[in-house]
Formats: sequence, structure tokens, C-alpha cells
Amino acid sequence: MKIATWNINGIRAREAQVVEWLGREQPDVLCLQELKATRDQIPAPLASRADYWSYWHGERAYSGVGLLVRKACCESPPAFTHPDFDFETRIVSATIDDVSIASVYVPNGGKDFAAKLRFLEALIAYAGECALGGRRLMLCGDMNVAHKDIDVHEKERKATAIGQLPEERAIFDRLLGAGLVDVGRTLDPDNGEMFTWWPPWRNMRQRNIGWRIDYILASPEVAARAVSCPSYREVGTSDHGPVVVTLS
Repeated sequence: MKIATWNINGIRAREAQVVEWLGREQPDVLCLQELKATRDQIPAPLASRADYWSYWHGERAYSGVGLLVRKACCESPPAFTHPDFDFETRIVSATIDDVSIASVYVPNGGKDFAAKLRFLEALIAYAGECALGGRRLMLCGDMNVAHKDIDVHEKERKATAIGQLPEERAIFDRLLGAGLVDVGRTLDPDNGEMFTWWPPWRNMRQRNIGWRIDYILASPEVAARAVSCPSYREVGTSDHGPVVVTLS
């Protein structure tokens, strides 16, 4: 099974790229973030695909998440739901087999840092409730936190930058402590070039000077099945690249 996440930074701007990549990569589940579009504005080639159930949760020109589930995985549409802490169309989840998979877009925090911390705290509570209830969980998306120094290129490391602040990293520690595994880092613990976002200037992406802020976090039972979890710098023109986990 293959599960992918991708902050596309505008689904209308990246329509052709998403359609092409979806057809080539063929993930069983695709989590999208930063749609910047309402449901009615989703391009038809993505909104009504014959091979995927899809759900779109967005606002005009801002935020938004989507979730696509291959019909071969589900005979009927899964129930798409939002936790009660959802705001600004930032999270949608669906249960496939016995795993709840959520597409998540954590606030950047530049305009309202307190709102970012509240959202992360709510994610911790959500993950903890799932763990206590015996539910397997995958949080897939743009978490807007670089967990460790290794997740930021040395030219970009700055302890006072939002996304690298000690209090954000401490909250991320607690999120993992709520019963989740950082799949990509677990599989590739020493890779200092595994970035998923690059500042959109000075050819930073081409030079791979970036941050790792997009993650697939999973319950231990799910993470144990992961055989690979790379990010793809060469895919698309969003400032983020997709991350794909393959489960045995």
C-alpha cells in the first residue's frame, strides 16, 4: 500500500502536475494541502476521477486539504470526517480498513503563533485519544515544524525562526510521544538532505537548501510495515515536494 502527502500550494495552479503525478505514482491514498480553492473550484480532472473517491475541504485562495482514496481499496466511499478542532479547513480524515488517515495542514504561525500552538496541542490530544482507543492513525501533511537541526540545511538553521523554535520542537516531541512514529526519519535516520520545502528564491530548491516540514507520522503497528518513505524534490513547481510511504 502506498500513501502520499503533498502541499501543492494551489490546486488550480498545479492541476496538470498533480494529474500527471497521480497517474504515474498511483498512490492508494493521496493527502493534499494548501488547496487554495473551494470544493466548487477544484478542477474537474481531479474532482471527479473514475479511480478515486475524493473529498475537498477548502476556502477560496487560502488553506484547504484534500483526501483521495483509490476505489480499489474501498468498494464504497469512506466516511470523511473532521475533528472538532478543525479550523480554516486544515484537517480531514478517513478510515481505510482499520487505519484512520488524516490530511493535515498545520498553521505556519507567522500571523498567529498562538493558533499554531493550539492546533498542535489539539493534534497531540487527537493522537492520544486514538492510541488509548486502540485506533491506528496516520497523520500526513505539512506540519510546519522542522523537528531537529538535521531537518534544516545548515545555511537555513536559525533558532529564532518560526518552524525551528524550541517550543515548537518540544510540542513535536510530545506529538510523537502520543503514540506516533516519524516514518521517514526512522527509515533514514542520518540523512541530512531529506528536505520537503525550499524557500522560493536563489535557486534554493535546485541547490537542495531546504527544510523537512512535511511528514508521515504513524502508529507503531503501521510504521513497522513501512519499507520506504522518500521525498521528491524534482516533482512539480510547488515550494513543497511530495512524500510517499510504501507499506508492506
